[in-house]
Amino acid sequence: MALLNIFRKKKPKETEITPVFPEEIYRAGVLELKDVIAPAALEVTANHMRLGEKLVRTIFIFSLPRFLSSNWFSPIINLDKVFDVSIHPVNTATVLKKLQRKVAEVQSQVSIRQEKGLVRDPILDTAFQDLESLRDKLQQAQERLFNFGLYIAVYGNTIEELDKAETEIKSMLESRLVYAKPALFQQKEAMDSIFPQALDTLGVNNYLNSSPASSVFPFVSFDLTSNRGILYGINSHNNSLILFDRFSLENLPKPAPENLTPPNWKYCAP
Repeated sequence: MALLNIFRKKKPKETEITPVFPEEIYRAGVLELKDVIAPAALEVTANHMRLGEKLVRTIFIFSLPRFLSSNWFSPIINLDKVFDVSIHPVNTATVLKKLQRKVAEVQSQVSIRQEKGLVRDPILDTAFQDLESLRDKLQQAQERLFNFGLYIAVYGNTIEELDKAETEIKSMLESRLVYAKPALFQQKEAMDSIFPQALDTLGVNNYLNSSPASSVFPFVSFDLTSNRGILYGINSHNNSLILFDRFSLENLPKPAPENLTPPNWKYCAP
């Protein structure tokens, strides 16, 4: 009898049945935004990611020169390639104390070299002058300091396309003494930083004040534009911004049609 009990079907245990509400059934079948924009598959490797049928690789800027010319990033943006650019400026209000400490360190190194009778080091002198100039501008509210991160995600169908796009972008940046690297073993964190979530999970940043940070934006024109108004677009002839403040115009009364205005009537605008 014990052997026969093995082959007998066991009765299912009575479980408590949880009620299902119609609202929950409706929500389970609703298509949300994340279902629409999510890729069909996601694969993370050391130097790239696969989003559906596309490959993506993110590179980051890790070294900048002492001076940045205006419109230096425009050739990268105007490339005929599919890529995303993410800029993360974080304002640092407590940097004056750090700058004061750094100035003291540089000045101490200069004094030690003078006491030893060594030849003047132009690198230390230049660093001291730059730090003092930056401290003055920050103290006078002429400049603001940002912890600046710049990431570029290139897309392609094959690894060869990614390598070619990365080499082209890096060569254009290195010609301006700007150096970049791919985010090895951090492609997921880099992609989270590229997406418009206001997150910087990669965390590769450089200290930049307002003037060099503004040179990243490719809005450069020799024509004068207004400082007030609403941005309506970009002038395709000279690459200048179209700014117009329609609320600053004079509020004139609307003229009445001649064929509808009797000679003894006065037209008033509504």
